[in-house]
Amino acid sequence: MGSPWIAAKVAGIVVSLAAAAPVTLTHAAEPGAAIATRALNADLLAHDSATEVLRRWCASRRLADPPLIKAVRETSAEKPADRQTRALLQVRANEPVRYRRVRLVCGSHTLSKADNWYVPDRLTPDMNRQLDQTETPFGFVVKPLGYHRIRLVATILLDRYGQAKAGQGVLQHKALLVTPEGLPFSFVVETYTSDIATINPAGR
Repeated sequence: MGSPWIAAKVAGIVVSLAAAAPVTLTHAAEPGAAIATRALNADLLAHDSATEVLRRWCASRRLADPPLIKAVRETSAEKPADRQTRALLQVRANEPVRYRRVRLVCGSHTLSKADNWYVPDRLTPDMNRQLDQTETPFGFVVKPLGYHRIRLVATILLDRYGQAKAGQGVLQHKALLVTPEGLPFSFVVETYTSDIATINPAGR
């Protein structure tokens, strides 16, 4: 399952998708929201764990003490994996793929909303239990896998005036999480809210 053949095949899919939907960075004007959004985007692009980036963001702005990130599940949401998602995850048509939609919250602030399709058979039983029964973010749950992130699309959603469009958030990332051997186990779509771009760092 973790063979170089699979890693190469996954890489091929990623290259194909990236060519069809290149990374888009729409540079807006320079109000505070635009500066914060671009800073967050750069931080996310430089690290494998989006949850850890949000934890540091939460801590620097003193949004909660301690600065914990909770994954509040939307249990009524359901989006079966489509053909493209299954191709990215390298799963057969009859292989289970679970869907999990959460709001990542720090204190009273919703920092992002995440859609996550993952392969439960590629996680441990305890990881699956945590995902089903706790508010622990996905990135923290699967940290023992030593995964890394293959970035597919990063889009700043602000208009040319540096304002967020109603209901769209300020930034969206799409990524594939893979094991050190190159085996994909999760496809995520993360949309960062306008809340995250309007909170100033502590002391400013």
